[in-house]
Order: sequence, then structure tokens, then C-alpha cells
Amino acid sequence: MAQATDDSHTVLDTLYLDGENHTHVSEAYRYYTEPFSVAPSPERADSLWRTGAFGPGRWHKALSLGFLHQRVWQRIAVANTSAQRSRYVWSIYNFTDSATLYFRAQGGQSFQTITASSWQPARERAFPGRSLSFPFTLEAGQRAVLYLRVDHRAGALYLPTYIETTEQYLASEVQAPFERHWIWLLGFYVSSALFNLVLFTFLRDRIHIWYGVYVLCLTLFLLMEDGFDAWVLPTLLYRAIWSVGQFNLLLLAAACGIQIMQAFLRLQAGWPRLYRLGRWLAGAAAVFVVAYALLFPVAVQANDVIYPTVLNATREVLLLALAVYTWMCLVAVLLSRRRRMAAYYALTYFFFFVGFMLFWLNHLGLTNFNIIRPNALAWGLVLELLVLSALLTGRFRDTLRQNEKLRVRQLRVRNAQSARLIAAQEEERAQLARELHDALGPNLAALHMAWQGQALREALASSPAATAVAHHTELLLRHLRDEVRTYSHTLLPVEPGQGKLCESISMLAELHNVYGSPVVQAYCDSSLDELPAPLQQGAYRIAAELLNNAIRHSRAKEVSVQLLHHPTELEILVEDNGRGFEQKGAAAGIGLRGVRARADYLRGQLYIDSSPHGTSIVVRIPC
Repeated sequence: MAQATDDSHTVLDTLYLDGENHTHVSEAYRYYTEPFSVAPSPERADSLWRTGAFGPGRWHKALSLGFLHQRVWQRIAVANTSAQRSRYVWSIYNFTDSATLYFRAQGGQSFQTITASSWQPARERAFPGRSLSFPFTLEAGQRAVLYLRVDHRAGALYLPTYIETTEQYLASEVQAPFERHWIWLLGFYVSSALFNLVLFTFLRDRIHIWYGVYVLCLTLFLLMEDGFDAWVLPTLLYRAIWSVGQFNLLLLAAACGIQIMQAFLRLQAGWPRLYRLGRWLAGAAAVFVVAYALLFPVAVQANDVIYPTVLNATREVLLLALAVYTWMCLVAVLLSRRRRMAAYYALTYFFFFVGFMLFWLNHLGLTNFNIIRPNALAWGLVLELLVLSALLTGRFRDTLRQNEKLRVRQLRVRNAQSARLIAAQEEERAQLARELHDALGPNLAALHMAWQGQALREALASSPAATAVAHHTELLLRHLRDEVRTYSHTLLPVEPGQGKLCESISMLAELHNVYGSPVVQAYCDSSLDELPAPLQQGAYRIAAELLNNAIRHSRAKEVSVQLLHHPTELEILVEDNGRGFEQKGAAAGIGLRGVRARADYLRGQLYIDSSPHGTSIVVRIPC
């Protein structure tokens, strides 16, 4: 006999099974719910069926009861229509805390029992597989009554089930990753997350970290929905993610989505109140997930109904609140000057939102709408990630441009500061040179002339010892006068930029040659005087410092200074035949540090070649 239900599909009295095709389970099952506090008994369930307590399911191909915290019983009368003994499995394709199949063959008096739990990974189940499957056997033409008891406390009863032969089931399991597109879907999700990790290594922008966590949570959620987690994940990880809860991972993904949206739309700068509200909601979601993982098992063990119901209801409210908050932010930004950014992100979120709403309505038992495999949420995520990856790539390029502009501005500021510092140093050097030349120099010259006066010579001539002291003192005064002159010309060369750089270098060499040792030879290309004044000034300072170092420290007999003007660069070469030095120790000296700093400022390069037979230092500065 058959009867009709409100949604127009026919409900049969018996499910006739054969070797290839048969009617779907939803055409023949009846169901009944009872509180978890009632002791489960198949005999009691059978007596209730006889009194008419069982009714047909509302939806086709799934038992979707929505937000219900009760035990579910499903009853099916089956018959094997094949000409041989057949093995069948009744499978549940959603996670279930525990389930038990009661099998009673025609004419039998007692039920056979098979119990299983989704907390066990695939290889540990009664019938190893990604779904929770219960095997039973029917002889040719044999009839039987099946009762499936389902205990699930996660807050929503959506039970897609199916009965098929063992051979059909195993074949479908092999084809499932391909038929449900998980081979390339999983590759797309993983590559998308890795791509954003690469972007993070370049920019250190936390939006890419949030993106990776977002993709991870949704990927785990979708794997859990299709049961592939039981196949691919290690036992400890499998049980750990189910301790968090499937829909709690969706809640965490929504919280990460809030972080991504806030960073993309720059809510913190333009809408601080909305930003703080979003941070509070995301934080509340994270805290709730932790509390749920800790409190829910305790409530279940206490066989309490109220606390699990409150926890699951709170989760649904938070999911809805995060979705409403997202659209509220998008509308607020759309009404502002940043409407283009909001429009791009709204398009991105729309794909995910449509898939999420279809999935969530099924989850709540309000619909049973499945138009694509594996589900609308998985494909909505694909479209969202495609658009979001394009947007984040554009953001990456824009950030690179902004960083480049910032580096250029910083370089300009640093160059301006360096120019002001060098100008100040030059002014200080000029002031010191003038003081040496105009004050100390004349006084030393006057003292030297006075020491050479006739009266002083006659007074000292009476004593040979005094005459010797006078001679040494005169030599010392002459040396001091020459030193002051050399220092003043080193500090303040002939004004560069007016055809005088070569003259400044030549005069510097002549001043050092006053002492006779070492002998300083200077050579400059005549075209050097055409260089810009700052470059001439820098070149003079570098040459003077290198020459001063060679004279003071090398103990050389000859030192040469050459300034050569090449087509693209200025080369400063200072060589001596002295004792050389260790470059590591010299690098810490004040003189070479100053030379290196000036070369770096002028974008030049410093090269040192030193040995016990002499030293050669080359500075190349681009023109």
C-alpha cells in the first residue's frame, strides 16, 4: 500500500531492494522522536509504530528536522528482490554522536544490533567508510524490518541516508572524491591559502593571515560536511576538530571574514565605532567556541537538554549577527566616498552569502534545497575566493606602489637632511679654517718673526746652550706655522665649482711636500672642474682624508693622489708604498668611516687593497 505526503512524493510500505537500482530511502521510511532521557528500546519503538506514532518524512532524500534536541528513530521495511543472497549497508552521511541499527528478519522474534559512532575515524567503524554505515544481509526474497536510532546533540538534525548493496557502496566511495569535485576543490582551497601566505611574506599585512585561517576553517567545515575528514585526517586531529564542532568552525571562519573585511575597507580609520563593534563580535565568537568546546561535553554527560540547547542556539544567533554586521558595514561604506571598495567586497561576499544561506536554511530544517555537488556553500566559497584573491592581488600591487612612494619620500627627506648636515659641517670647517688662518696663523708668524729679531739673537748669542735652544725653538715655530697652514687649506680648499678643484688638490700636495717625506704626487683631469659643486666638494674631502691617512699611518716614502674623470663616474685613487694594514681594523677607524659615509651618500663604492708592500684605495662615484 502507498500513501501521499504533503510534499507530493509517494511513501511506500516496503522498500524493495535489488542488485542495481532501487527506490530511495525517503520513499519508504517513517520516523519518530523522543527525549534523550527515555531509555532506548527497539521493542518499545516497534510498539509505538504499531500505534501509529511514526510518520513519513517531510523532505525527499533527507530527514531534515532542523533545530531539535531529541533522539530520532527511523523505520523501514525492506525486501530483497534479487535471486541471490545480498549484502547491504544503511549509511548516514552526516556526523552523528552515536547510532544503532536494529535488524529483525521476517519471522524473527528479536532484533540484531549494530552500533557505531562518528567519533571514530573511518578505519575504526563497524563498516569502514567515510559515512557511518551499518551492514546487514538478506537472503533471496527475504523481508526484514530495520530500525535506525540516531542520537545527535549538536543542535540540528539533518540526516541524509541511503541503503544500497555493499558493492554499490564501495564503488560510490571510490568515485566520491571525483563525483563531488573534491579533488580539485581541495587543491584550489589549499593553493589559494598558500598564495596569500606568499603575499604575507612580502607585505607583512595581517589580512593575508586572516585569509589563510578563513580558508582553513571553511575547508575543514566542508570536509566534515561530506565526511572526507574521516578519511584524510589523523585520528587525533579528526577528534580534535570535532571537539571544536563543525558549525563552530563556520563561526570562526565568519569571525576571520570580519577581520578581512575590516582591513580591506579600512574601517578603523573611517568608521571607528563599526570597527570596535566588529572586533567585539569576532572576539565574542572566538570566546564562545572555546566555551562551547569545554562546556558542551559536560552537559552531554550530565544528560542535560537545556544547556546544549542554549549553547547551540547561541551559536546560531552569533552566526546570524556576524552576517548582519557584514552587510551593515558594506551598506555604510557604500553610502560613503569609498563606495567602490565596498561594491567590490559586496560582490565577493555575495557569492559566499548565497551559498551560506542555502546551506544554513537546510541546516535549520527550513528547506532541503541542493542543486549542486558537494553543496552551494562550497561553490560559493570558490567564487568568493576567486574574486577576493583578485582584490587582494590588487591591494598587494597598490601597497607596493605606496611603499615605493614612501621609500622615495623617505630617501628625499634623508638626502635633504644629509645635505643640510654636510652644509653645516662645511660651514663649521670653514669657520675653523678661518680661525686657524686669520687668528692662530698670524700670531705664530708674528712670534716666529719676533724670535728672529736682532735683539733676541744678540741676547742669546752669549751662551752656546741658549743658541741651541733658540735654534730648536725656531724650527718648532716654523713647523707649527706650516701645520696650521696645511690644516686651514685642508679644511677650506680653494672654492670648488669655479675651475679650482684641481688647484685645491695640487696645493694640498704642495703643502704636504713642505716636509719632504713622504713625497706626494697629485694628478687631476682638467675636466673635473666642470663637475657640480657638491660633487667637487665631496671628492676633495675624500681625497684629503685618504691622503691624510696615508701620510699619518702608512710610513710610506711616496704617496700618489689621482682624480680621473670617466664618462660615467669619477675615480679617486690614493696609493702608497707603506707598510699596509689589516682591513678589519681599519674599517672601524674614524677616517675610513668618514670616507665610506661620504661615498655612500654620493652613491659611490669604496675598494681597498692593502698588503705589507703598500695600499691602494679606490673610490668610484657616479657622475
